[in-house]
Amino acid sequence: MSEKSGRAIPRPSVYVDTAPFWQAAARGKLVLQYCKDTGRFQHYPRPVSIYTGSRNLEWREVSGKGEIYAYTVVRVPGPGLEGRLPLLVVTIQLDEGVRIIGNVLGAEPEELAIGRRVELTWDQLGEDVQYPAFRLV
Repeated sequence: MSEKSGRAIPRPSVYVDTAPFWQAAARGKLVLQYCKDTGRFQHYPRPVSIYTGSRNLEWREVSGKGEIYAYTVVRVPGPGLEGRLPLLVVTIQLDEGVRIIGNVLGAEPEELAIGRRVELTWDQLGEDVQYPAFRLV
């Protein structure tokens, strides 16, 4: 866990090469796996295409724009969490056709609605780690 935030920081997978995702995130870019055989994105990362089973994959940047597909509001009572809660956890249907889970930052729970448009922002999890998050537009 990060000493600064008290939250667990995700690390690259040992089963699938996710280094391109983390390297791009460090530069403020969101990249996802792209199946070159079908012209479709997939997320979460896998060693093969979910469409064809081939390894003909590459990482491509996506816009980070989309809409709320589903959401939940997480409220956890306890000392030291006042500045981080409630957490607005969303599943976003990206314009590129895949879903990704993240948080909505800078919003109140009553502002969330299925179909509401969002855009990419970044949640700083540690000094050198940021994770995709979203803000309402």
